[in-house]
Amino acid sequence: MELIDKPTSEFIHEHRTDDVRKLAFAADKYPSVDMPLALDQIQGWQTARHKLPSWAATDGIVYPPHLNMEQCSSEATARYKAALLQKMGACGLLVDLTGGFGVDFSFMSQCARHAVYVEQNPKLCTIAAHNFELLGMDNTEIVNATSYALPDGVADAVVYLDPARRDSHGNRVYNIADCQPNAVELAPKLLEKAQKVIIKLSPMFDWHEAVRELPCVSEVHIVSVDNECKELLVVLSRQKEDASIEVHCVNDGFDYKFRFTEGVADPLSVPAISEEMPRPDMTLFVPNASVMKAGCFGYVANSYCLSPIGRDSHLFVSNADIMPFPGRRFEIMAVSSMNKKELRRNLQGIDRANIAVRNFPMTVPALRKRLKIADGGDVYIFATTVADGSHVLIISKKIL
Repeated sequence: MELIDKPTSEFIHEHRTDDVRKLAFAADKYPSVDMPLALDQIQGWQTARHKLPSWAATDGIVYPPHLNMEQCSSEATARYKAALLQKMGACGLLVDLTGGFGVDFSFMSQCARHAVYVEQNPKLCTIAAHNFELLGMDNTEIVNATSYALPDGVADAVVYLDPARRDSHGNRVYNIADCQPNAVELAPKLLEKAQKVIIKLSPMFDWHEAVRELPCVSEVHIVSVDNECKELLVVLSRQKEDASIEVHCVNDGFDYKFRFTEGVADPLSVPAISEEMPRPDMTLFVPNASVMKAGCFGYVANSYCLSPIGRDSHLFVSNADIMPFPGRRFEIMAVSSMNKKELRRNLQGIDRANIAVRNFPMTVPALRKRLKIADGGDVYIFATTVADGSHVLIISKKIL
């Protein structure tokens, strides 16, 4: 079945690096071209160059409308899910009950002997069949059905679920049970048949709430790319052995993990906070986005023998540089109070800097205006509150 006719296909190939908005205004010049389809394909390819490079490098891939393209997984996060599936051991069968555009499925299916793509939208099924053939995915089966149609004979299967986070009117929802399909309702039924269930959730969701609402949670994966939290993965295991949960804070491949038990708080028995800290001869440690999302600050402090500079600032110091660390490390050059004379002395010669605020009463724009410092450069200023309640600026340089 031809998804794109020849004139439209040729137009797409010829103009795929052009500005989509300008092409839309010139639509009347190309009467033989299906312009809405062409614009979707051009914009889709331009997005895929950065988001899905291996797909963009494959000629003939058909892309969905812009919104679907923005919502689909990136190649980096899809590869992470494939690695997660591989760590689970031999996967005879993978069943993706929310196939969609098929990005996650295409990478995860490489780790299974047989993979079933389930999607209720027949048009997406047609696109998936076309793309999977181009990608050489010969171990796959496409089923046009709803997410509730789990096939029989899947006792050793891994089921993947990516619920839509919008209601029937297109409005964003903020509770797991309001997503489609309802993972809270569906999960127990899936675990009656499947060995494991992987559920992808929005990074906006509270992972503690997911643990409370979903049954048999064995793992939680908070996945970030370039220090931006992208998604929350929850793994359900039918044969879960204990009450603890393994939580993974992942950023660009670096995985900090700890074990969590519901009802047991993050340990706060960290080294005592000294009033003389931080000092210019110390190293400043700033946790990455996944650690911040997990809120596991006591675990991190204990793991790396770090001292928090304040209970709610989520910044840590040490007399030594410690690596690898789940975040960024900075050499402290100076620590200044908000006193005008002290600021002038410590900021002398600095006309631009990267500014961040943590537990501080001013916003970045307001502080930048007060300091009269432009954005950029290789100096990093962290405005925060230390143990004695005073507000300070930590002036530092990043350790590469």
